Amino acid sequence: MAGIAYAEAIAELLRDDRLNELGPGKPNRQAEPRLRALQIDRSFAPFPVHDRDMAKACFAGLWLYHDFLDQSHRISQGIYTTTGSYWHGLMHRREPDWSNSKYWFHRVGSHPVFEDLVEAARELASEQPADADIAFLTRQKTWDPMAFIDLCQACVEGHSPHEMLCRRIQQREWRLLFDYCYRLALGMP
Repeated sequence: MAGIAYAEAIAELLRDDRLNELGPGKPNRQAEPRLRALQIDRSFAPFPVHDRDMAKACFAGLWLYHDFLDQSHRISQGIYTTTGSYWHGLMHRREPDWSNSKYWFHRVGSHPVFEDLVEAARELASEQPADADIAFLTRQKTWDPMAFIDLCQACVEGHSPHEMLCRRIQQREWRLLFDYCYRLALGMP
């Protein structure tokens, strides 16, 4: 997550590089007190917050990063933007609730992080041996969240051996979305 100077309260929550499970994972109880202490007016200090919804989106992302799906869900369902829907869809994909995740990604439509995400997924997939299950990742011109949900489902249900690839893509997706939200929260270009 180089390139962005995070506020200390947020940087502390991102110190450990987490490769989350495709499923719900196990909540990181050590981070819970710091997560509960998050407040828009203090957690971004010394930087002023310009977009409170994006700041809330960062909080939804941080709870999800540490595998607290319910808390992430409570925040994301109260953000009535495509980005709020994106965090909502990610949480349901991790639950796993595949159809609900697809519902929220339909509400997202296209998102600004998709352009970088399609490139990241292509790069990660190209490091794998050729396989029909993941061929779409190397060929797609735009990010297809529905196809990725299907691949994650196949992995979780034992029908595809590409769980580690999906986890790495999911990690990159999280970082791209979080950085997008963080920049907008602080009014950065």
